[in-house]
Amino acid sequence: MHSAEIKKGRKFDQVVEGARTVFLRDGFEGASVDDIARESGVSKATLYSYFPDKRVLFIEIASREMKRQADEGAGELDMGAPPEVLLPIIGRKLVDYMLSDFGQAIFRTAVAESERFPEIGRKFYESGPMLVRDRIAAYLRSCTARGELDIDDIELAAEQFAELCKVRSVACCTFDAACTFDVDERNRIIASAVRMFLAAYRVTP
Repeated sequence: MHSAEIKKGRKFDQVVEGARTVFLRDGFEGASVDDIARESGVSKATLYSYFPDKRVLFIEIASREMKRQADEGAGELDMGAPPEVLLPIIGRKLVDYMLSDFGQAIFRTAVAESERFPEIGRKFYESGPMLVRDRIAAYLRSCTARGELDIDDIELAAEQFAELCKVRSVACCTFDAACTFDVDERNRIIASAVRMFLAAYRVTP
């Protein structure tokens, strides 16, 4: 079994910041180890001493980026807003990220390399699907406490909502490079997801 264990050292943060710049600029396929080493101001030997594989480095950057975006997104949301107002916003942020070039690259890389590097799959899950579930669950918990929703299993409901929002669009764009979903179609799918979710969990007066 291969190991993707990351060894931190004096120039670790320097490498991470340089790699972030290159990956966000060029994407996973377009980023070369030479470019990352040059942007980081380190030798390739130093880079490889921290990250034995470009995929391992990419997932490290991706997990940090996903958490950063999740933190920023959460700061923009009014957690006191009713579910019919906030759930469409949460769903749209989720789908827009999943359909982005960066989001698609993270997902494909994690799936492709999880068997060879189990740590990649674990890190992707913890910083992606699990983080999304926990953030949505926190909001659903507040809605339940206010008497707006009636949910027994908060975490399951959070996962259900995320999956409803990803119907059709994420699978299509993951497996068909020519597949596109415009703003109107994304909003239509998310509006349907919200209606189905509230039909199951909304407290009726």
